Amino acid sequence: MTQLKPILMHLDSIPSTPGKFKPDKSSPYNLYRLRFHPTLFPRFTLWSFFFIFFIVLLIFFSSPSNPTAGNSRRSLKNSLSPSPALGPNWERRVRASARPRSKTGFTVLVTGAAGFVGTHVSLGLKRRGDGVLGLDNFNQYYDVGLKKARQSLLERSGIMVVKGDINDAVLLRKLFDAVAFTHVMHMAAQAGVRYAMQNPGSYVHSNIAGFVSLLEACKMANPQPSIVWASSSSVYGLNSKVPFSEKDRTDQPASLYAATKKAGEEIAHTYNHIYGLSITGLRFFTVYGPWGRPDMAYFFFTKDILRGKEIKIFETSDQGSVARDFTYVDDVVKGCLGALDTAKKSTGSGGKKKGAAQLRIFNLGNTKPVPVGRLVSILEKLLKVKAKKKVIQMPRNGDVPFTHANITLAHTELGYKPTTDLEMGLKKFVKWYVSYYGSKKKSSW
Repeated sequence: MTQLKPILMHLDSIPSTPGKFKPDKSSPYNLYRLRFHPTLFPRFTLWSFFFIFFIVLLIFFSSPSNPTAGNSRRSLKNSLSPSPALGPNWERRVRASARPRSKTGFTVLVTGAAGFVGTHVSLGLKRRGDGVLGLDNFNQYYDVGLKKARQSLLERSGIMVVKGDINDAVLLRKLFDAVAFTHVMHMAAQAGVRYAMQNPGSYVHSNIAGFVSLLEACKMANPQPSIVWASSSSVYGLNSKVPFSEKDRTDQPASLYAATKKAGEEIAHTYNHIYGLSITGLRFFTVYGPWGRPDMAYFFFTKDILRGKEIKIFETSDQGSVARDFTYVDDVVKGCLGALDTAKKSTGSGGKKKGAAQLRIFNLGNTKPVPVGRLVSILEKLLKVKAKKKVIQMPRNGDVPFTHANITLAHTELGYKPTTDLEMGLKKFVKWYVSYYGSKKKSSW
């Protein structure tokens, strides 16, 4: 416990997961039935326009119940601003970062490179000799300081991270003009299940519009890169069949986040079919580990246990355990690299398809679901602190009671085989957590 004391004073400023949004059930509007008549059409059209305009304003400009939502909206606006001046020196740095060390190495654009999984994937690619260029908009969904610390980690390994948004078509065009990418590792996304209830527009902006923007850039490239992208286990939604298999139904999303990831899979199919893009989607199952996201349960449980703050453990409506297929980040990275190595080339160029292209989807999980209560017990053991626990019924905020991956397909085609159990993975996370927050001055987040 003595080794943890230096960080206790810093933990009050770490944010908890955004809370449940409670919409106002009252309505200032009275609804009337309207019998259509030709003379009413102009008036009906006018009021329809104002109603739609009001809804758009409500989504994007209303005062959020959580300040984090406001921050994300501001960052969303900033991401749409014109790209900064990009001169010869910038292009030289971009090309140098993307240049592989070996003749057989890939040239990879990693979106969301300053994110949790994006950072680990970028380092994994660089270590084996691939050229890596990162792209990240550094939004304020969680602590930007943590993202900048990851960026510094990448830069020390020779990886440049361009600050920009995947919705910026001008910036993407400049990147693809400067570098002939062989692959794109698309990790950028608006993450989090519960936050979608507070700021739904950010999910559409990043996970749908942003994905389309990136695919548009890829389709016009010559040659077209192969694409590997992060989908999510959340697409299985309310599916009750376990373990979850890639052939199971995914048409019952339990959250807007899940719906946008499912939409991404359908969009990927469309661009593969029309433009010949080689696309591989990876459904991640509760990834955890060092440099993780503060909105994840294992992360904020660690924070709250050390603070002596009560933690809430969800149970199902029939008092059953909520369980997750926790997957250590190093195992996920191996799956990502396996997908990259087995990805076939895209068949089109300059926006024109020349033949059928590869389209795949894989589960990347650990195949061993663990009750959340067991997660807490392991953290108590590692932190040497008894948690103050409160068991409550799981709210209807987009969470699902369990996840469980069938990884047979990934094992067969990618050679994917997770090797890190939850206790070992959490031990590595706690070691990083204490080191990172114990050596930093008081944080503003």
